[in-house]
Amino acid sequence: MSRATNNVAAHRRRKSYLKAAKGNYGGRRKLYRTARETVEKGWQYQYRDRRNIKRTMRRLWIVRINAAARALGMTYGRLIDGLNKAGIKLDRKILAHLAATDPVGFEQVARTATQAQ
Repeated sequence: MSRATNNVAAHRRRKSYLKAAKGNYGGRRKLYRTARETVEKGWQYQYRDRRNIKRTMRRLWIVRINAAARALGMTYGRLIDGLNKAGIKLDRKILAHLAATDPVGFEQVARTATQAQ
């Protein structure tokens, strides 16, 4: 009986790793083992940072909302509490966008939140 090898699958797997390592420097692009290590580490960073960017963006939105709220004489916490009591369902992303692009609209929302307290 002839010997079975894994040539096609192994070659395809190596090729895919080397393709994913495109753009790296030196052996990280050309040598299979190094390229595979680099690519797999990159996938770990990618997985981690998909979660970290959510945290970072939320922090940024809170800072922007707080700055706009303080310009109107209230704090971030009081604004959010007032919005909850008024039954206004705006998330932080939309509030930050309002604060940055439409100060008049944000002021109206903040006024409504103040009246609800």
